[in-house]
Amino acid sequence: MQNKLKIINDPVHGFIKIPHEILFDIIEHPYFQRLRRISQTGLLNLIFPGATHTRFHHALGAMHLMFTALETLRQKGIKISEEEEKGAMLAILMHDIGHGPFSHALESMLMDDWHHENLSLLLMNRLNDEFNGELSLAIEMFRGKYHRKFFNQLISSQLDVDRLDYLNRDSFFTGVSEGNINTQRIISMMNVCDEGELVIDAKGIYSIENFLAARMFMYWQVYYHKTSALAEFILVKILERAKYLVSQGIDLPATENLKYFLYREKSAATDEDVERFTQLDDNDVIQAMKVWQNSDDFILSYWCKCVIQRNLPKTIVSSHQFEKEFIEEKIMKTNEFFGIDNGVELVHEIKRKLLPYDTEKQPIYLLQKNGRKIRLEESEDQLLSGLMVNKTVRYILTFPREIFKINS
Repeated sequence: MQNKLKIINDPVHGFIKIPHEILFDIIEHPYFQRLRRISQTGLLNLIFPGATHTRFHHALGAMHLMFTALETLRQKGIKISEEEEKGAMLAILMHDIGHGPFSHALESMLMDDWHHENLSLLLMNRLNDEFNGELSLAIEMFRGKYHRKFFNQLISSQLDVDRLDYLNRDSFFTGVSEGNINTQRIISMMNVCDEGELVIDAKGIYSIENFLAARMFMYWQVYYHKTSALAEFILVKILERAKYLVSQGIDLPATENLKYFLYREKSAATDEDVERFTQLDDNDVIQAMKVWQNSDDFILSYWCKCVIQRNLPKTIVSSHQFEKEFIEEKIMKTNEFFGIDNGVELVHEIKRKLLPYDTEKQPIYLLQKNGRKIRLEESEDQLLSGLMVNKTVRYILTFPREIFKINS
């Protein structure tokens, strides 16, 4: 009989244990193995060459941190059954199973407005049928419906193990040290209060503030970096253009599964949609872009060359929206330079906004020595939390580099 209680060597956390056979069975499943071919950070490797890690990496790391968190809570006297441990580890292991190619960028393009969490849930339900109901508790926790609230919060909240893993992992692979947080310290400070909610021991306040600050820096320095935002935007534009051309009767070469989605009309997901989706990964899109560089359609060819040859358009960043006249001037110059009349397709304003700490939706609570819980931002000891409750917005204008050269 095969030994399923294996140990995996992870560059971020060291050795990761698989303590339950069902975890191994899910990891081995084709739905999960597909995550090896889905980038964790889209096209970030165009900016940070080391960022080539995958959703597969991340899901295993998050599962490991869940195991560590539950062990910590047990040591503090919180009763956690083996079934609950299994459920929580399965839920976090599968939380990204519904991600499409290049993670977030193409979600709405391929499956209408299907968020990856809806797809994850749909695939979890399919796996649950396959494994005779063994995932029912995991699904309940993933949906945030389990009666012991802290399990739901460890899976999805402002301080969940998903964020704890991706911040450290993305920091490690991009080489951006500002995102490096002490996950062990944060997990060791986790506790559960009387109402069954996840709280942080008050003495861990600065580790939490450091975590919120690290997340904020990672967003502006990495995920919302102007070139990163641009690359994600271009991916969407490529598929948007491809879908438009196909609707106009133009035949575009693509793998069978990608072609299926290019021709697909808006509708509720069918069994075939789901089956095809689980066959799709980054490689389908990369292969298409390589071929579409030579498309007769100037716009599609232009965007694909931008990515494949890493010859990206020019970007300007501002904290305010750009003047309409300024944008129109860029469109006019684009039309003139390339001898086209649809330059509007190549000039865009991209908006990015971030609320580092959402006190309304998901406040973080500190557990004081006297047993009372208080909100993080209300603590007399807080240094940064009060500054992180405001939304920051950035506008990025992108236009062809060629017309910038004319100006400069």
